[in-house]
Amino acid sequence: MTRLALAEALIVDVPTIRPHVLAMATMQSQAMVILRLVDSDGIEGFGEGTTIGGLSYVEESPESIKSAIDTYIVPVLQQLDISSVGAAMMAVGKAVRGNHFAKCAVETALLDLAGKRLGVPAAQLIGAGPVRTSLPVAWTLASGETERDIAEAQEMLERRRHRIFKLKIGKRDVADDVAHVAAICAALGPDASVRVDVNQNWSEAEALRGMAMLRDIGCDLVEQPVAGDDLGAMARLTLQGSVPLMADEALRGPRVAMRAAAANAAHVFAIKIAQSGGLHAAYDVASIAHAAGIGIYGGTMLEGGIGTAASAQAFASLPALEWGTELFGPLIQRDDILTEPLHYADFALAIPTGPGIGVTPDPDKLQFYRRDRSRSSHPVSQTGA
Repeated sequence: MTRLALAEALIVDVPTIRPHVLAMATMQSQAMVILRLVDSDGIEGFGEGTTIGGLSYVEESPESIKSAIDTYIVPVLQQLDISSVGAAMMAVGKAVRGNHFAKCAVETALLDLAGKRLGVPAAQLIGAGPVRTSLPVAWTLASGETERDIAEAQEMLERRRHRIFKLKIGKRDVADDVAHVAAICAALGPDASVRVDVNQNWSEAEALRGMAMLRDIGCDLVEQPVAGDDLGAMARLTLQGSVPLMADEALRGPRVAMRAAAANAAHVFAIKIAQSGGLHAAYDVASIAHAAGIGIYGGTMLEGGIGTAASAQAFASLPALEWGTELFGPLIQRDDILTEPLHYADFALAIPTGPGIGVTPDPDKLQFYRRDRSRSSHPVSQTGA
C-alpha cells in the first residue's frame, strides 16, 4: 500500500508581462496554488489549482482552494492507498462537494505520482492514451488597446509562436468592441484566426447584434457571450448561427456538459481540466462533446507550468481537438516556476514526454514567489503497510 507521507499547498503570486484585461477583472499577476504530495516511497507529485481574478470568475479563489486541500482533502488522502488514483478521487468526491479547482490540483498530483511510479507520461493513464505529440496554441490579446494588440499579434506571427488569436472583449459598447476586433482582423488578414471571448458580459440582445456584426468582419468564434447558466439564450444564439458559439463558463463538469449538449447550447466546448474537476472529468466532458457532434477546444485558466503541463497531458488523449488550445499561461507570466520551461515553437506546444506530467517546479522560484513564507504541511505517521 502506498501511503501519503507529506502534503504541502502554497499560494504563489507571479507578475504578468502586461495588464491582462478581461470583462470582469484586470490581472496584474497570477495567483496559483501549488500542491506537493510525497508518498511513502519518497516520490513527489505536483499539482496546481489556478483561477482568474480572485472570486470574479468562479466561486473558488486561491485562498479557498488551499483551504479545501489542507482542511478537507488531505485528511481523506491520509486514509487511502494513493496509488489507486480513481479510488482516491472517488473518496475525495464523496467527502467534498464542488471545489473543482482544488480537486483538479489533487488529481494532477496523484497522476504525477502514478506516472512517475510507472515510468510513463500521465497521458498514458487517461482514456486510450495519447494520440498527438503537440498542440496548436492560441494567444490572447487582452491589452484593450487596438494598436498594441495588432503589434503584439504581428510579433507572434513573425516569431512563429501563435497564429490563433483570441480577443478579450465585453467591457465597452458592442459597436466599439466590434470596431476593435475589425481593425485587428483587417491588420492580420488570412494569416491568422481571430476569435473573441466576452466572458458572459453581453445580454442576449447584445449578443445577437454583436455576433451578426462579428460575422461580417471575419471573426471565427465567439466564446461565452452570455451568462453560462442561461442555456436557453445560448441555444437560441447557437440556432441563429451567425458565428460559432463556444461554451466556457457554462461547463462545470460532465453533468452540466451533458445538459448543455442536450440543449444544443453551443457549437464548441472549451475543455478546462480545473473547471471540469480534474483530468478524467475533462476527458468525460470532451467525450460528451464528441458524441454530440460539438467541436472541442482546449481551454486554460492561465495556469503556470504545472497546470499547463497537466492540461497538455489531458488534451494529448482527446480523440478530437478541432479548434486547438490556448495553453499559453506560462508565457503571460513574467517568470517561469519550472526548472525547464515548456517548449513552444512552430505555433504549437510540445507535450512533455517525461513521467507523470513531465515537468518539475523550481523550489527556489516557489519560495521566492510564495505568498506566505510559513509552511503548511501535513507529515503523516506510517502506521500501515
